[in-house]
Amino acid sequence: MTDFEAQVLADLSVLKNQMATLLGDGNSGRIAAIEQRVSRHEQSFQRAKGFAVASGGLITLAQFAIELLRHR
Repeated sequence: MTDFEAQVLADLSVLKNQMATLLGDGNSGRIAAIEQRVSRHEQSFQRAKGFAVASGGLITLAQFAIELLRHR
């Protein structure tokens, strides 16, 4: 085996280990962990949007009630 072949095999081994870390080797890898974090973030963002819409509706109703009472 030449030095070049040994270097190629060593680099291939490093690459294989990095791919196993990234994708996972039966367990969740880094990509799966990132996907889970993004999913949790999107869920939190959707909840925040829903809360903002609900709060806006309640504030609008409160202002409408105040205006009705003011003009009586």
